[in-house]
Amino acid sequence: MIKTLEWTDAGVRFIDQTKLPTEEVYVTCKNYEEVAEAIRTMIVRGAPAIGVAAAMGVALGANQSTAQTIPDFNRDFDAICNTLAGTRPTAVNLFWAIRRMREKLEELSGESVDQIKKGLVAEAQRVLIEDIAANEAMGRHGAVLLPSSGGVLTHCNAGALATAGYGTALGVIRAAVDSGKKLSVYADETRPFLQGSRLTAWELMKDGIPTTLIADNMAGAIMRQGKIDAVIVGADRIAANGDVANKIGTYTVAVLAKEHGIPFYVAAPISTIDLNTPDGSRIPIEQRASTEVTHLAGRQIAPDDVRVENPAFDVTPSKYVTAIVTERGVARAPYQESLAGLIAGTVPA
Repeated sequence: MIKTLEWTDAGVRFIDQTKLPTEEVYVTCKNYEEVAEAIRTMIVRGAPAIGVAAAMGVALGANQSTAQTIPDFNRDFDAICNTLAGTRPTAVNLFWAIRRMREKLEELSGESVDQIKKGLVAEAQRVLIEDIAANEAMGRHGAVLLPSSGGVLTHCNAGALATAGYGTALGVIRAAVDSGKKLSVYADETRPFLQGSRLTAWELMKDGIPTTLIADNMAGAIMRQGKIDAVIVGADRIAANGDVANKIGTYTVAVLAKEHGIPFYVAAPISTIDLNTPDGSRIPIEQRASTEVTHLAGRQIAPDDVRVENPAFDVTPSKYVTAIVTERGVARAPYQESLAGLIAGTVPA
């Protein structure tokens, strides 16, 4: 299994996803500021992986605090959390992980500073272990939804690289293939950051799963040719009504799938569901640097000073979503009820 990130004695170790697929390079972040920068610059990306990275960043910063008293330690802890929270606004897993670490700190109140540090490090490692287990459970729930044979389209990267391991959408595909289903994958390149061509294709080829890379604007034509039997993507935030924020271009794929009668599935952990956000219009959309659009592999491909819009995500309304796969089960419309049921621990029918 690809080790997206791990805790080491030297710091938090990441595979540098900006270097893939041509270089398999690992970087070690020695303090929480470096972890924050790794999240901001997309050395680590994907909502679940960002959540795990944030938990580890909090633990790393807390472990390195020189505070001798609880009030001083708490001030350091707040600064660490605030720095990490300011990295990327859309992926709710980031804020879920920071909140979980804050709750752990409260649970450890009354302990010594050294004991609190140990408890926070252990909690961050639990977040990683639980993420992998959640992805594997998601795979089992979602595998039954995919056809016994045929083509599956995915957008962006929702694989092991986007998580602590195994993957969400790609985890479902992996589990389906492991169960004996004869599937081939069409991977959208996913402009402008090319997570599909650089990361998804690389992952699937490592697993020996038949993979065809297509440009984003080819998806409709491929669907019309009857080559796509299902679509499955990940998510960075799911609103209470089932609206899904995912990598820019997902909305287009969902509309095309609806037009062609193709089921459109979303795979994401419970931590991605945000019941405090009523619908997709309330999800903050990250805007990224214009150079991601105007340059490709460091080479300028657009005129100087052209106006650029570069939203990192879009929102797919729930009416286009066939089902949402989580580690606790599969939610279907009406999502207001089924997602709340999953959060409460009951699997909807």
